[in-house]
Amino acid sequence: MNFPLVSIIIDNYNYGRFLTEAIDSALNQTYSKIEIIVVDDGSTDNSQEIIKSYQDKIIPIFKQNGGQASAFNAGFAVSRGEIICFLDADDVFLPEKVEEIANIFSENENIGWCCHFLKFFGENIEKNYNNKNLEYSKSHFHSGIYDLRSTMKKGKLSGTIPPIDLSIPNICFRRSFLEKILPMPETMFLKTSDEYIKFTALGLSPGFIVLKELSLQRLHDNNIYTGKSDKNKQKLNAKINIFNAYWMRNNFPTIMSKFSNNIFAIGISLYWLNGGIEAECQEVVKKYFASLSLLDKCEIYARIYYTYVKLHYEKR
Repeated sequence: MNFPLVSIIIDNYNYGRFLTEAIDSALNQTYSKIEIIVVDDGSTDNSQEIIKSYQDKIIPIFKQNGGQASAFNAGFAVSRGEIICFLDADDVFLPEKVEEIANIFSENENIGWCCHFLKFFGENIEKNYNNKNLEYSKSHFHSGIYDLRSTMKKGKLSGTIPPIDLSIPNICFRRSFLEKILPMPETMFLKTSDEYIKFTALGLSPGFIVLKELSLQRLHDNNIYTGKSDKNKQKLNAKINIFNAYWMRNNFPTIMSKFSNNIFAIGISLYWLNGGIEAECQEVVKKYFASLSLLDKCEIYARIYYTYVKLHYEKR
């Protein structure tokens, strides 16, 4: 069997206290044909010293702070693997993760992406929500190929796949497919670029969903959502939806337009519910509306009002 080279790209910004565990989890894979690229996005803690201590076991990239999208772009640019796995510096791969993913890509030549379930660990975890979702999925879905291109083109997603939390530690890509998505726009919202990659991937190619937990996602006080009030979470979701909608529609208009319109409308509704659109999003909102036909504008406003009313009554 011709085993493919797998690139593990670890993005890091001021996560020195977690970084060693992440790198070690990549080094301790049961699959040996790997390269590990650690991109430090201008950290000011002890991250760079930790990265240098691994010497030639990893490929280090030290860059000025530019956000997660720029870190992904930088890591992908120097990678050589036929399969690409991303890992946030505060998360961990289980030892068999890469071997399972490599086997799935080798056995299914028509897929562009592969994802699996996550297990939460860390602070303030009362129960494992993913285990609950995994047990449900085993009863109602199957491990296998999912082609969501037609449903995404119609602007839908809910109910078509297992209730899996798609994020960077649990979705991997075939290099030839990821080249259609990366480099991604670096002017996106800087703190998270997960949604742009994963939703675009679902809309562009069939993929494989594994009903197994192969990565650990850490919960801690500095997670992007952890510790935020419901209002701040909703405003953050609004911002992420609007930026992702703009770039997905801009870069893949024939495929992602309806789905982009839907998440854009949700973003506007969340802002209306929480005091109005923030200044950094106002120009993006103007550009988005300017690109729409009259029919699209009417549909989006209808969805905005419907979502706003629904969320308003759920909040009461």
